[in-house]
Amino acid sequence: MRRRTVATFLTCAALAVGAALMQAQSPRSFFIQLADPQFGAFTQDKDFVQETANYEFAVANINRLRPAFVVICGDLINKGGDAAQLAEYKRITAKIDPSIPVYAVAGNHDVENQPTPESIAAYRRNIGPDYYSFQRSGIYGIVLDSSLLGSPAKAQALADEQEAWLQQELTTARAAGARHIVVFQHHSFFLEKADEPPQYFNIPLEPRRRYLDLLKAAGVRYVFAGHYHRNAFGRDGQLEMITNGPVGRPLGADPSGLRIVTIGDDALQHTYYGLGNIPSVFPIVAPAARRP
Repeated sequence: MRRRTVATFLTCAALAVGAALMQAQSPRSFFIQLADPQFGAFTQDKDFVQETANYEFAVANINRLRPAFVVICGDLINKGGDAAQLAEYKRITAKIDPSIPVYAVAGNHDVENQPTPESIAAYRRNIGPDYYSFQRSGIYGIVLDSSLLGSPAKAQALADEQEAWLQQELTTARAAGARHIVVFQHHSFFLEKADEPPQYFNIPLEPRRRYLDLLKAAGVRYVFAGHYHRNAFGRDGQLEMITNGPVGRPLGADPSGLRIVTIGDDALQHTYYGLGNIPSVFPIVAPAARRP
């Protein structure tokens, strides 16, 4: 009887430790941001061998780490409407465990630098909506089509619809008491400073200022983007503008990689990892806290 009692105790203790470890590494405690898989970019559309290797490696790590969700911040493919590139993006994305939600963002290579009703309709048909919201693990996520923010001339009615929708969605998010209202888009409003000069990698000053004021008034503190193919960071008051490096082709010193974002009660903490430096477990346990 004593042996059985000891064995039962040890079994229960092991289960308790296992449950504690699972709770410490809860998939609800962090999400992963990718940007610019951009199939075809490495070779100017001759092939997408390197993009396939990078993205499959990232997906394998996503399935291993099991985040609350994944956001892919635009430029899913390099050549808008290319059937082969689109099929490869979809094939690999489908390998992500179905229990991990995946939220795609429209990039300029997906809907064109100056989007049209036709290019946006094609994106919606092939991928899904180009702007929408979701709620997951304390995050009220708002996904925007940033090509409509910066270059609306050929699709002004759609840009106006998105802006009206955003105003209503921010009101809804605040009324819901969302812990973190977070915006995900492809273009950064700015790379380092809110008043920096306009260029290819940021949004023009007039819509930039209008949207930043709207977001800050609603309590948005985080905007995640891609497009730059490098990492950048800036602030406008309490709002953080986080520009993510690419999982595809880099254009600077930052390697291909992904960003892991920890969801805290009061703040988000985020770190970019090159594909060769993705942690084996997350949250990372300090050596002193490890058990033998």
